[in-house]
Amino acid sequence: MGRRTQDLGRFTDVALLVLVSLAEGDKHGYRMIQDIEGFSGTALEPGTLYGALMRLEERGWIEQVASDERRKPYRLTESGRGALTEQLATLRRIERTGARRAGVAWGSS
Repeated sequence: MGRRTQDLGRFTDVALLVLVSLAEGDKHGYRMIQDIEGFSGTALEPGTLYGALMRLEERGWIEQVASDERRKPYRLTESGRGALTEQLATLRRIERTGARRAGVAWGSS
């Protein structure tokens, strides 16, 4: 099965975290940093986040939302939702394969 996003290069962890955060709804950078740390335990520096936002915006996976506030919110585009869905499916395949090979049974005590 070929990947639709193959020509876009390596899918970074930061990009995945941003897409997951925005899948919940529009957010500005500081709110994304808080959300990402809350659900993943990853503390992003603003420069790391804003570099990822620029790359994701260039790919058309996110876009800025018009706002009168100082902070600029972003939203996930339909293309971004498709990329996220594809990446999550890949991660599920990796997780299932890794668990099987490592002999890990999720949900058992």
